[in-house]
Amino acid sequence: MEISSNINNRSFVLKIQGRLDAFGSKELEGHLETQMGTDLLCAVIDMAGVGYISSAGLRVFLLAAKGLGNTNGRMVLCSLKDAVKQVFDIAGFSSFLTLAGSTEEAINNI
Repeated sequence: MEISSNINNRSFVLKIQGRLDAFGSKELEGHLETQMGTDLLCAVIDMAGVGYISSAGLRVFLLAAKGLGNTNGRMVLCSLKDAVKQVFDIAGFSSFLTLAGSTEEAINNI
């Protein structure tokens, strides 16, 4: 799994490439914890390169959403492949997470 980040004002964009399984989820959780430990309030997660997500990956987004919500922050996930979006829909995460079609749309939503 590869994760790159870009900080812009009080927000950050993480671009994820690879599988978001038990191993990759730990790496993503570490990146999110690092960024959320600063004064950054908004997160855009570009998932265009993610073809698989497990329950461990879903857990990371649940914890991040709760953490950002405690500080009045926001998180927008974008560019989800159909199979990954379907997992979010089935798990019910689409009802409380903000999803966008592109990074630009996500940045405009925060």
